[in-house]
Amino acid sequence: MELSLAWRLFKRELQQGQLLLIILAITLAVLSVSGLARVSERLQVAITGQASQFIAADRIIDSPVKIDAAILTKAEDLGLKHVTNMQFNSMVYSGDKFQLVTVRAVETGYPLKGDIELTSGKTKALPQAGEIWFETRLGGLLGYPKSIELGNSEFVLSNEISRLPDAGFNPFASSPVVLMRMEDVAKTGVIQPGSRVTYLYQFAGDEASLTAFEQSVKPRLNSTQRWVDVQSGDSPIAGAVKRAERFLLLASLMGIALACAAIGIAAQRYCQRHYDVVAMLKTFGASAKQIRLLFGTHLLLVTLMGIVLGLIGGVLLDFGISYLLPPEIAAYSPPLTRPLLLGVSTGLISAFMFSAYPLMRLLAIPPLRVLQRQLEGLQLGMWLHLLLSLGAMALLGYLYSQSWALTLTVVAAVLLLGVLLSVLGFVMIRLGHSVGMKTTNPLQLALAGLRRRARQNAVQLVGFSAALVLLLTILALRQDLLNEWQKQLPENAPNYFLVNIAPDDAKPLNDFMTTKGIVATDIYPVIRGRLTQINGEVLISNEQSEAGEKGRVGISRELNLTWRNTLPANNELLEGHFNQAADEVSVESGVADRLGIGIGDKLTYVIDNQELTVKVASIRAVHWETLQPNFFMIFTQEALAPFAYTSMASFYLNDQQATNDQSTNDPATSGQALSADGTPKDAVILALIQQFPTISIIDVGAMVGQLRQIIEQVSLSLTLVLALVLLASALVLIAQTEAGMATRQRELAVLRTFGASGWLLRSATGLEFALLGGIAGVLAVIVAEFALYLLKTQVFELNVYMHWPWWGIAPVSGALIVALLGVWRCRQLLSQSCSELLKAGS
Repeated sequence: MELSLAWRLFKRELQQGQLLLIILAITLAVLSVSGLARVSERLQVAITGQASQFIAADRIIDSPVKIDAAILTKAEDLGLKHVTNMQFNSMVYSGDKFQLVTVRAVETGYPLKGDIELTSGKTKALPQAGEIWFETRLGGLLGYPKSIELGNSEFVLSNEISRLPDAGFNPFASSPVVLMRMEDVAKTGVIQPGSRVTYLYQFAGDEASLTAFEQSVKPRLNSTQRWVDVQSGDSPIAGAVKRAERFLLLASLMGIALACAAIGIAAQRYCQRHYDVVAMLKTFGASAKQIRLLFGTHLLLVTLMGIVLGLIGGVLLDFGISYLLPPEIAAYSPPLTRPLLLGVSTGLISAFMFSAYPLMRLLAIPPLRVLQRQLEGLQLGMWLHLLLSLGAMALLGYLYSQSWALTLTVVAAVLLLGVLLSVLGFVMIRLGHSVGMKTTNPLQLALAGLRRRARQNAVQLVGFSAALVLLLTILALRQDLLNEWQKQLPENAPNYFLVNIAPDDAKPLNDFMTTKGIVATDIYPVIRGRLTQINGEVLISNEQSEAGEKGRVGISRELNLTWRNTLPANNELLEGHFNQAADEVSVESGVADRLGIGIGDKLTYVIDNQELTVKVASIRAVHWETLQPNFFMIFTQEALAPFAYTSMASFYLNDQQATNDQSTNDPATSGQALSADGTPKDAVILALIQQFPTISIIDVGAMVGQLRQIIEQVSLSLTLVLALVLLASALVLIAQTEAGMATRQRELAVLRTFGASGWLLRSATGLEFALLGGIAGVLAVIVAEFALYLLKTQVFELNVYMHWPWWGIAPVSGALIVALLGVWRCRQLLSQSCSELLKAGS
């Protein structure tokens, strides 16, 4: 009986449109979350997939010995592709010339991701048996012979390598790279017991299988073996990918917060409109159980309808946006399971948690309300509503992001917004007592409306302010991230590195660069040294610590040290002062955190079997993504003067046709890139190799180009997410203006009865919405600045600064947007006559 009544009432209210707002709110919640989650996951997978080309696989196990065969069996059981590579150093010979090289021996199937870039173009093929593919600079060093000797065998030099997809970025690895087949290694006789070899086991497959593989295998690796992915720090794109993923997570979290606010507003409005209904039902003898069943069924049906519509909208949104994406991103299609489950969870949790407080108040309405309409029954404290709302938001946020930093930032921003709205509501009520309803003045009529609807306006301000906070935060972060990446990779970013520069070659090298019109970075001395003590405490290795030895764990390898009188351009001083005294050193912040080093600590190094003790004068943040020469430790020249050194530098050589010198119109060089003096680019590099045979040249131009391509895709991702957020915010603003239509209809009818003109009512309505929008803009700036401070310091590691233009732009924009939406939504009411308004409201 009760269910039949609930269903009939549900259909009637649905036909009358009384449930439309809450269905729209839940639909918006589920659509925003499932749609944003789906699009965000697609973009994350695409970005990670594109970035994985930097390591030629999805995951890598780096090991100095062969790994257990059971690990490869596990990969095969999970359906993962895998190849095994070897890397080692050896000498190659051609006639009376010889050169140390880095040998990459690979299996069929390499590379799993990306392509091998030859001077003749991209390929996925490998050298034939008895062949070696060689890096360009090896040809210059050996005079481009037809064959070379490696160990006991002779190999044909068949193809010239521009870049391997997993070449990485290590300017200190100065040996040219050669590529050969794995089966050719044995006949060289180079690998013997005790030889230093690195085994690279590369894996590729779907994310679920990779995750299962990682969970199974990673705990079994020892301290000499490394698990590598695109975010492990080995890839220069790691920082960009991490920040982009955090941004996408944040956008979705903001979408969850926005959706939850919409549901709370809709539920509050729905329950308030049914206070009289509950009072009448109780008057006619309905029991509390029957009323709970009635409205509980309504809430369940509305929630299910909103979830279904929201999921359909989210899927359609994803399909629609996928057509706008570049093919290389649209090709990635992660499973629908997580976005759909997240949408369902969001709909259920937010609908019930955000509706619990209004529903409890609704069910507690006394029967006496039919006589005294001011009675509202149970007066539970707002703390319960706040606790339930924040609990639901935090739960949904953490379930989605798995990040407490992001979740707590959103919750803190919501709390601040709530505090500001409470203070504003109190001030509005206190200051509004003296304002009457003077129908001759639109401004006073608007202010009177704000006072009369103080509580309702506070609720509306939640939606307006939340939407603006969301827009400001996402817009600012997107711009800051793009600016950061643009600074890290400017148009003239170095695409060549020079290492092993002897001190005597520094001046001739500068002269060569000047002659060719090439602008190089500063020359950085490079000295190898090992950190052995911190404040007199001897450091031990990870292996010693695992073996049970007591001591402070340090860095188990030699470091590249340098000296410099000024702070490098791509470094940021965090603490202390840059080196001034001979016994001082500047330390990179990551190393300082890992080793527990602070200002004033004494560090002891062993360089060329000599001890050097210095004091920490400063801590620096280093932007490793810049592809510039960077160092963990920077000394003064006086400190490192006793030690022998080589140097390194980098420079940019334009890949486009030079325009400032057309003196070389030789057809033989037509179409080749020129240096600033008009010399073909390849000829410049060859001349550099021939004039400075001991200097190693590393070409990172292909890597810079690929890195820029990834950044462009990330930028597109951020733009698309911003567009989605704009759409969700607009929907919430429209839904918010809907909330007060019934009250406004009654007020307009009264004002029309007392002779208010259409112009007066339109002006007052527009001003009232404009004031709400302006106030929402001010609140949004305050909360957005607070949220950005937390996000930049705790999550994104960006510079914090105030957005002063916002204080003028946000209130004005908020006033215009909200006023236009309000007047547009009220246009029908404002055009009706007094009798039409009275009939519609009856």
